[in-house]
Amino acid sequence: ASPIRARLLRLADDDHVLLLSMHHIVSDGWSMRVFFHELGALYNAFHEDRPSPLRELQVQYADYAHWQREWLSGEVLDQQLTYWKDQLAAAPALLELPADRPRPAVQTDRGGIRTFTLPAELVERLTELGRQEKATLFMTLLAAFKTLLYRYSGQPDIVVGTPVANRNRSEVEGVIGFFLNTLALRTRLQRDESYRELLRDVREVCLSGYTHQDVPFEKLVEELKPARSLSHSPIFQVNFQLHYASAGKKSLAGLTVEPVHLRSDTAKFDLSLLLVQLQEEIRGTLCYNADLFDAATIDRMAVHFQRLLESIVANPDECISQLLLLGERETAQLLHEWNDTAAEYQAQCMYEQFAEQAKRTPDAVAVVLGDDVVSYAELNERANQLAHYLRAKGVGPEGLVAICVDRSVEMVVGLFGILKTGAAFVPLDASYPRERLHYMLADAHVKVLLTEERLAGEFAESGVELVCLDTAAAELARQSVTDPLVHVADANLAYMIYTSGSTGRPKGVAIQHRSVAALCSWAREVFSKDELAGVLASTSICFDLSIFELFVPLTCGGKVVLAENLLQLPDLPRRSEVTLVNTVPSAMAELVRMKGLPEFETVVLCGEVFSHKLACDIFEHTTAKRVFNLYGPSEDTVYSTVSLVDRDSDQPPTIGWPIHNSAVYILDEQQRPVPTGVYGEICIAGDGLARGYLNRPDVTAEKFVPNAFSQKAGARLYRTGDVGRRLANGELEFAGRTDHQVKVRGYRIELGEIEAVLSRYQGINDVVVTVREDQQLDKYLVAYIVSAGKPPSSTELRAHLKASLPHHMIPSAFVVLNELPRTPNGKVDRRSLPAPDGVEQKPEAVYVSPRTIVEEALAGIWSNILRVERVGVADNFFELGGHSILAIRLLAQIEEAFQIKLPLRSLFEEPTIEGMERLMHADVSQRERIQQTAELLLKLASMSDSELESTLTEKLAAGTMAVS
Repeated sequence: ASPIRARLLRLADDDHVLLLSMHHIVSDGWSMRVFFHELGALYNAFHEDRPSPLRELQVQYADYAHWQREWLSGEVLDQQLTYWKDQLAAAPALLELPADRPRPAVQTDRGGIRTFTLPAELVERLTELGRQEKATLFMTLLAAFKTLLYRYSGQPDIVVGTPVANRNRSEVEGVIGFFLNTLALRTRLQRDESYRELLRDVREVCLSGYTHQDVPFEKLVEELKPARSLSHSPIFQVNFQLHYASAGKKSLAGLTVEPVHLRSDTAKFDLSLLLVQLQEEIRGTLCYNADLFDAATIDRMAVHFQRLLESIVANPDECISQLLLLGERETAQLLHEWNDTAAEYQAQCMYEQFAEQAKRTPDAVAVVLGDDVVSYAELNERANQLAHYLRAKGVGPEGLVAICVDRSVEMVVGLFGILKTGAAFVPLDASYPRERLHYMLADAHVKVLLTEERLAGEFAESGVELVCLDTAAAELARQSVTDPLVHVADANLAYMIYTSGSTGRPKGVAIQHRSVAALCSWAREVFSKDELAGVLASTSICFDLSIFELFVPLTCGGKVVLAENLLQLPDLPRRSEVTLVNTVPSAMAELVRMKGLPEFETVVLCGEVFSHKLACDIFEHTTAKRVFNLYGPSEDTVYSTVSLVDRDSDQPPTIGWPIHNSAVYILDEQQRPVPTGVYGEICIAGDGLARGYLNRPDVTAEKFVPNAFSQKAGARLYRTGDVGRRLANGELEFAGRTDHQVKVRGYRIELGEIEAVLSRYQGINDVVVTVREDQQLDKYLVAYIVSAGKPPSSTELRAHLKASLPHHMIPSAFVVLNELPRTPNGKVDRRSLPAPDGVEQKPEAVYVSPRTIVEEALAGIWSNILRVERVGVADNFFELGGHSILAIRLLAQIEEAFQIKLPLRSLFEEPTIEGMERLMHADVSQRERIQQTAELLLKLASMSDSELESTLTEKLAAGTMAVS
C-alpha cells in the first residue's frame, strides 16, 4: 500500500478533519514539522493564487540513503560498531520491573497511558541543576528516570533506549524521510553515589552516544546478536524521550488549524516515558504494556517520579538510594496501617495451658496413634512423672534437653515432660548423620538426652547422659503425678530448633515461651474448635510446623492424631477424626493424587510456594472448606503471615497479612520501606521473634536488628533474606530469596552448607550447588564440581556428604565440569549451569538386573516413581534422584500393591531393591503371597489394554482380586 495516505472528513461547512497516515519508513517527528511548515506555506500561496514558495531541495532522501551506505562502511563503520560493542558488552538482557502479571511468552502491544504535569518551578530548578553540571534538561531528567528504574527494579545496570533526530548535516534539515535512530544508553548505578555524580556519568554516556549515533539500531542488533526472545524487545525494554512542543493553533489563510490528539492503546515497549516541554511546564506521559502493569501501578510510578525529582532538587548531593520516593500517606500505610495487628493474649507457657486444659477435660482424648489412645489426664500425669525424674537430675529453666525418639505417644510425653521442668527441648532426628547429631549436642551443651534403647548406640560417645524412655518406664512410673513446682518466665526458652547454616554448620534458633503463647493465642482466634478438634501431626519435630500441630490443639482441648507422614492419612485407623491437615505444599500435592481420602475441614500449608493449581486441586479433590496459605521462618515461631485462599480466585495465593502481634515490612538495603508493588527484603517484627541464634552473637546481630519503626524500647526486626512486596490491596506476596537459601520439600536449606562440606573433599577445586525443577514441578538439588584430577564418583561424594548432612540436603545429581561458568565480574553464573541430563556423567557401579520375580516387580515400581528407564537391584534410591516425597510415594505404591506396610525409615536403612525385598520377606508367612502378587503385577504389565480389561473383569467377577 501507499506509504502516505490522506482523507478529508467534512463535519460541517466550516469544520473539517484532515486524516494523514504515514508509514514510519518515510517520516519521523522532524519530518512532520517540515511537512506542516510546507503545507502551510503551500496552502497560503495557493489560496492567494501564488506559485509555490518552496525552494527545490539540494538533496532527496534517496541521495542521503546512497551517501549513508557509502560513508558508513569500512573504518568508519568499524569504529562506530566497536564503541557500541564495548559500551553494551555483557549488558543485562532484560530490565525486570516489578510487574503485576507474569511476562507473556510472546510480547504483546496492549497498552495504556497515564499523563501528569511537572510544575514550572520544579522544571526551572531542574534546568538550573543541569546548568551547574553542564548537562541538558534531557540528561537531568534521564538521570532521574534511571534512578527511579534502579529503585524499582533493584538492578544497577540499566539500558534505556532514546530516539535521536540523526540530522547531522544542514543539507538534510528540510528533507522529509526517516532519519531517526535509536540510542541504547547504558548506565551502571551505585547505591552510594550521589545524584550529582550520577548526572555526570549520564552526561558522559549521552555525549559519547551522540558522537556515535550514526549506526542504525537494527544494524547494531544484527552485530551484537543478543539472545532473542519473543517475550521482550532486544537490548532495552524501556524508552525515554524529551520533546519541545510546537505551537498548538496555527493560522492559515481563512483557517484556524489545530492538532487532534489521539489516544494510543499500543505499547511499543514495557514502559515509555515521553516528556514534552511546554512554555514553562512539562507534560509527562507514561505509556505501559497493560499485560504487565495495572493502571494503579503506573499511577503510583508517576507520583514517585515527581516526588523523586523534588527530592533531587532539594538535595542533589544525596545518595540515589536515599532519595525520597514515598509520601507521608503511603509511608503511614506501609509501616502502620497494614501492620495494625495488636491483640491481647496471656503470655502463659504452653505446658501450663495444657495442664489447665487437662483439669477442664481430663477424660478427653489428647493423642492417638493407631490403637494407642491417651487422655489429657494420662498425658499430663506421664509428663509430670518424667519432669520430676528430670528435675532430680538437675534439669531446670534455661537448660536444654535433647529428644530423639520414634514418632509415638512417648514423643509427646517427652516434649511436655521437658517443658514441665522449665527447660527447653532440642529435637533431633535419628536419620541425621552421627557427626551432625553430635555437633548439635555439643553446640547446645546438652547434658541430658531422651531417646530409646534402639537408638542409644548412636549417642554412646557423645558424653551426654541418656534417658531411654522405654527401659526407664518402670522407674518413671514411680514418680509423682503432680505438677512440678517450678517457676518459668515467659522470657525463658521453650525450644531450640537447628536450621541449615551457610557456614557449613547448622545453627540453633532459640524460641521463648511468650512467642509460642502468642502463636497459640492467634491460632485459637483464626481456627474454630471444630477445626482444631483433630489435628493431624505428621511433621517431624525437627521442623517447626510440628509446634503448631502438637501444641495448638493440646492447649485448647483438641486432639492430636499422630502419623509417620502425611500420606499415611488414608490408611490411619482413626482417619475420620482428622479435621485439620497442616503440611507443606509438595506433600499436599502428593496427598491430593491419592484416592480414598477421608473427609477433613481445613488445610493449612506453609514452607513452600503455594501454586494456584494446587489450590484448585485441593478444593476439587478434598472436602476441605477452608484452605490457608501461611508464611514464616523458624526465627519467628512458625508463622508470620496468613492468607485464607479464595476458592474462586484465578490468581496464585498470596501470603496474606501479618498474624496477631506481628508486623511485616518490605525494606531496601538501607532498611527503608520500598513503595507498594516494589520488591524488597521481608523483615518481621513482633512477639514471635526468636531470642536469636545459640552461641552465634555475630549472626544474631546481623539478622536481628533494631526496629526503627517501633516506639517500644528494644524492639527488633528479623531480616529474613526473603524477597517480597506489598500489593495494592495491602496483601503480601513472596517472591524468593536474596541469597542462596532454598526451600526443598519444605526443608530450609543453605546451599552454602552443602558447598562447604563438598569443598572439604580432597581434590575438589570448585563447587556450587543449586536447586532445579523438573517437568513434574519436583525440586531437587544439583551439585556442580570442578576437580583437580580424576573426578570422584557420585557414590563417593554422597558417602562423604552423608557423614555430615541429613538426607534432605544430599544432592540428587552431581555434574562434573571443566570450569564453572562465570559472569564478567567473576561470580558464578548460576543461570548458565547445564541441566544434569545434558552432561555426560561418570559411570557408576555396574548394573545388576533383577534376579527374582519380586525384584522385577519392584524394579517396575521404582522405574515408574523415579521416571528412569532401568533400575538395578543394587542401585541406591536416593542416588537415582529419589527424595523424601518420592520415598513416601514409593512406599505407598508398594503397600497398595503388596499389602505390606514399610516404615519410611526403612528406605533410608535399605535404599536398594534387594534390600527392600529382604524387608518384605522378613515375615516368612507372607512370602508366598508376595510371590503371587509379583507374578500378577508382571503379567498385568505385559498385557495389552484389551487383555488387561478382560483379565481384571474376570478376576473381579470371581472375587479373587481387589483392584484400586
